[in-house]
Amino acid sequence: MKKHAEQETQKDAQEQTEQKQENAADISAGPAAGTNGTAGGAEAPEGDEAAPETAQAATEAAELLGRIGELEKLNAELQDQYLRKAADFDNYRKRMIREKQDAIDFANTNLLVDLVQVLDDFDRAMDHAGQLEAGTPGAALAEGVTMIRGQLGGMLESKYGLTYYPSKDQPFDPNVHEAIGTQPSAEVKEPTVSEEFMKGYKLKDRIIRPAKVMVRMPAEEGK
Repeated sequence: MKKHAEQETQKDAQEQTEQKQENAADISAGPAAGTNGTAGGAEAPEGDEAAPETAQAATEAAELLGRIGELEKLNAELQDQYLRKAADFDNYRKRMIREKQDAIDFANTNLLVDLVQVLDDFDRAMDHAGQLEAGTPGAALAEGVTMIRGQLGGMLESKYGLTYYPSKDQPFDPNVHEAIGTQPSAEVKEPTVSEEFMKGYKLKDRIIRPAKVMVRMPAEEGK
């Protein structure tokens, strides 16, 4: 009986030892027990499930890039329109300022054209007076007329910008000269003003009355 009890004890000890070895093997194999080598046994996503998510993300990214491109194009167009409108407005503003200034500068044009005729009368009076003996009433009158003419002409020039431009012996320019006749001449190589019958006047830089002149024309060879 004693021998049988010893054998049972040894058998129980051997079973306990084998059980401990099996538990140790299970513990050591635990971290690698998960599918596809994931820790804690968590399962990795299958390939068929990940592919649609990647395709959707790529589609959304492409749509965002397309939308960004459209917005950049729209922004460039709006900037171009703004610059054009700003340039148009600036040109309009400058034109309005220029037209307003012209209206101020040339508001008295008609009046000055009438006064120019008065200057012509003074000039004709002085030309007809000729050379008068000093101290005579005629000489005093001519001197007074000359003084009045000088004062009127100086006031119109300094205050209103009316100026006389000489034409005699100048090249003929149809923009500032009105030809009332021509004369052939071998002394000139281009049309040249020979006589000035009526003076020309400018208001600032604008001709308000062209000079009436006689023009010498180059003579044709053989004549």
